[in-house]
Order: sequence, then structure tokens, then C-alpha cells
Amino acid sequence: MNGRTAGVPILRLGDVLVTGLLNELDDSSATAFTEELTERISADGARGVLIDVSRLELIDSFVARTLMELTTVARLLGARVIVAGMRPAVALTLVELGLQLTGVETALNAEQGMAALGWEQVAHVPGPAAPAVGDPGGSP
Repeated sequence: MNGRTAGVPILRLGDVLVTGLLNELDDSSATAFTEELTERISADGARGVLIDVSRLELIDSFVARTLMELTTVARLLGARVIVAGMRPAVALTLVELGLQLTGVETALNAEQGMAALGWEQVAHVPGPAAPAVGDPGGSP
């Protein structure tokens, strides 16, 4: 496996797979994406999956069903899926079309999605650098 399908990168961060839909997928690409992602969940032993959809300007009924099916399959494989970054216009369109992402967890953005999966942003606070061994600024 090369970590890509239908032009969609799938990255592994510990036991979480992270991917993002950068543009609308046609039906065959959505199916290929689902197959590759479920294979990766199983092969990598992933316990979580984050799908960032913040770049999508629309989600059609097929992609919505694909996300629901993917969530169900992932759950059966022991992984939790979070869809992050849905645009307000996309959410409104789904509601207007009567499409409910039943069983699909969502997060406002990728950072909140990763936090929900147990990842926390680590802030690096710069401080004085430790002196090197033999450095005159070090301890005597």
C-alpha cells in the first residue's frame, strides 16, 4: 500500500489515520477511498480516523452515504471516525436535502477532531537553552 487512493493522502499519526478530501469525489473515487481507508484501518490497527472535509464546497448524497458506511465499517473494525471542518453551507445543504449523517461524529475543525481522538496540541514554550557540556556558561 502506498498510502494514497483516488488522489487522497492517508497519513498515520500513532494509532490515528488522518486524511482530507481536497475536492469532490466521483462515485468510483469515493468507493476506492472507502476501500483503501478500511484496509489501512485494519492493517495499521488504527483506533481513530480523522477525515478533514474543510475544502469541500459540497457533499452529494453518495459521498454522505459513503461517510456513513465508512463510519459503520470503521466502528466494526474498532476505530472511531470523526469528520472535521464541514462548512456551514455544506451542513445547511445536507439538512435541506434531508441527508442526515447518522452515526457520523463531527468536529468544528481538525484540531478539535484530533483532540476528540485523544491528541492534544503540544505548545512549545521557548526557554533558555541548556548549556552544552564543557560550556563556560554551564555549572562548575
